[in-house]
Amino acid sequence: MKDLFLHLANYFFYIFHTALILFNLFGWLYPKTRRLNLITLSITFGSWFLLGIWFGWGYCFLTDWHYEILKKMGERDLPSSYIAFLVQKVTGWLPESSLVNSLTIGLAVAALAGSIWLNLRSQK
Repeated sequence: MKDLFLHLANYFFYIFHTALILFNLFGWLYPKTRRLNLITLSITFGSWFLLGIWFGWGYCFLTDWHYEILKKMGERDLPSSYIAFLVQKVTGWLPESSLVNSLTIGLAVAALAGSIWLNLRSQK
């Protein structure tokens, strides 16, 4: 039963966390999802920077929870970045952490800027 729970939780995090990443990046493009996108981006940046004060810059509680499940399933040597983890799972290539971190923060800031701009513009 424990193994079933771990496997279900693992699949849940793969699907939910990946969908959230994609939604954070592109949800601001669609008028009906802009407000929710701004909320999820705010939570993401809050996790990275506010929780990051205590847990380390870029801390993501979803990554932490998923990694705990993966460790219980026997995974070892997990990269610090969930994006790097996903790239490695899909392609077999583990990108350099500086590249992943730069792209992650750059794209996230661009998405946040787009989300703020369009949310403010739609209120006028």
